[in-house]
Amino acid sequence: MDRHPGFHSLHEETAETLPVDGSLPDWLRGSLVRNGPGAFSFPDGSSVDHWFDGLAMLYRFTFDPGNRANGDTGDSGGLGSRLRHRRGDAVHYRNRFLRTDAYEAARTGAFDGGFATGETTLRSRLTTFLREPYDNTNIIAERVGDDYLAFTESPRRVRVDPNTLDAVGHHEYDDGVPSGHLACAHLKRDPATGALVNVETGFGRTSRYHVHAVTPDGERRHVATARTDKPAYLHSFALTPRFVVIAEFPLRLDPLRLFKPGHQRPFIEQFEWEPERGTRVVVLDRTTGEVVADPVTDPVFGFHHVNAFERRGGREVVFDLETVPDASSIDSLYLEELRAGSFGALGARVERFVVDLGDANGRGRYGVGDATVTRETLYDGGTALPTVSPARWCAEHRYVYAMSTDKPVNEWARAVLKLDTETGEVVEFDGGGYFGEPIFVPNPDGDAEDDGVVLVVTLEEGAEASSLVVLDGESFAERARVRLPHVVPFDFHGRYFPELKARSA
Repeated sequence: MDRHPGFHSLHEETAETLPVDGSLPDWLRGSLVRNGPGAFSFPDGSSVDHWFDGLAMLYRFTFDPGNRANGDTGDSGGLGSRLRHRRGDAVHYRNRFLRTDAYEAARTGAFDGGFATGETTLRSRLTTFLREPYDNTNIIAERVGDDYLAFTESPRRVRVDPNTLDAVGHHEYDDGVPSGHLACAHLKRDPATGALVNVETGFGRTSRYHVHAVTPDGERRHVATARTDKPAYLHSFALTPRFVVIAEFPLRLDPLRLFKPGHQRPFIEQFEWEPERGTRVVVLDRTTGEVVADPVTDPVFGFHHVNAFERRGGREVVFDLETVPDASSIDSLYLEELRAGSFGALGARVERFVVDLGDANGRGRYGVGDATVTRETLYDGGTALPTVSPARWCAEHRYVYAMSTDKPVNEWARAVLKLDTETGEVVEFDGGGYFGEPIFVPNPDGDAEDDGVVLVVTLEEGAEASSLVVLDGESFAERARVRLPHVVPFDFHGRYFPELKARSA
């Protein structure tokens, strides 16, 4: 028996309509789709070593305020005869494993490793990335053009039916645009254009970061390329209306390892912490593709950029980043550590980085060597998985939402928080249990930045069940709760899709 219930394997798949305790706002009629590891052990008795390597499972929560008991509930997920019709507000819930190549390999005893599980030659692993990249896409789901895709850090994505959550094929680019062997798991959407931007890392004797953008109609274009002698591990990046920002942490991979024979450590363990390099901040112009700044600051590590924006007419680039002192947080996410109650990776801080690009010359360009970067701590109380309102993406934001942890961290997050970056005020909700990533959904008719709701899944302590909790965005008080039919393992990330609705009765 695992010591912590958040890291068990969930083998049950279901589709049900669930009652709401409390009330949903009438405008909340889309779907929250969450992604994360659903199983860590396989039928042949084998298992993965790291939280990041669990088999991908999707969860869909479709909100149906005022659902009625008579007639067809019209759930677009095809829940069928298993629906339990209820009066009042309802949430249509479905969870399903992604039937990927990795999933089938695990079921047949042929799973050969992932992010931090299994030994192989790095050359073999990267050859696999090129020919048939790893497809255990367990980090997040996004809409790209008309497709809904599940992502991990491989350039091979899985196309998903958003209603049934079935995997319906792979999605790989073959358009001549420069691509890499690894990709950031977190794409950034420009709300002004609808374009989705991503950064991919190409390994070689000269390694490169390739930036591309996918338009709302699904076409991809090259944005920029930056060279690096030893590529860093990148999970996310920052985006503003004019710039892409890469925080090149000193967790680096020597490309010459590609040519070494013999079996080596799991993939992520090939990266080495080199604090003497510091953290290089690469700012790329989205129009010209030029590197307009690459100042260096103290060594730091982080998984998640919160948001980014520009000030002083674009002469300052500001990005908020969740940071930890070094890359030892990756080691703390091995399942053996987590199940024993070691949660050191969760005790992060929220920092604000300000890149001063210097004065533009007569042609409107900035001198790369003139740029400087400064850091300011916004919150040092312990956070994980920070988010902002999607209405504030690429624009100055006031509120940050995150899991709330103590420092030092002795247990999984027992609360979620709302950070006011202007005043420094922090409000917490700790309604019992263990909490995951909070997702803010803005009221489409609201004016204030915090007019909306926060959606968060909690594992209720001692209840042997998980719940979806709906918090008021302004007061941070609970307004609704939905008990799920099983205990959901701790997952990673969610996206709210307003267009994925239950059909009207």
